[in-house]
Amino acid sequence: MATIPDPHLAMVRPVTPRTPGGCEECLKENSPWVHLRLCLTCGHVGCCDSSPNKHARRHAGAEGHPIVRSFEPGEDWRWCFVHEALV
Repeated sequence: MATIPDPHLAMVRPVTPRTPGGCEECLKENSPWVHLRLCLTCGHVGCCDSSPNKHARRHAGAEGHPIVRSFEPGEDWRWCFVHEALV
């Protein structure tokens, strides 16, 4: 049985990380983060759900940009916040 691709993958664009040095909001707030996620629609860099502020998830909800990829060295996976699944 074939799996149906996530429809949100249509929102993935070539992006440049807006703040390659860390989470955009955490850098402004001088706040810590655990891991980073890159929005594949606009290039926003946000912190993961294990971080105190969960900026990647907040960005996805506020902007309607559901697909991120890990922005951690050596990791190559994508996540859809809407479907709570790897894509």
